[in-house]
Amino acid sequence: MGALQPWHWLILIAVVVLLFGSKRLPDAARSLGKSMRIFKSEVKELQNEGKTDTPVTPAQPPTQVQSERVEAPVTPPPPNQTDARPA
Repeated sequence: MGALQPWHWLILIAVVVLLFGSKRLPDAARSLGKSMRIFKSEVKELQNEGKTDTPVTPAQPPTQVQSERVEAPVTPPPPNQTDARPA
């Protein structure tokens, strides 16, 4: 029951033509085609851009950086404060 029969498609096409009219359907199809072409060109451009961004020279091995240990100054803890209000 999941597949559409040919007569289902005919009814669907008739409803679309009645709703949108025969004049607007070619315009809508033309706009959809233009949008698809723009989308495909953008995808190709992004793929080509990703290929050219790869470095041509081999990567240098990482160099080791010497570090020093820095100790934070010791501060006394703040006095305990309670949420009680003074009377």
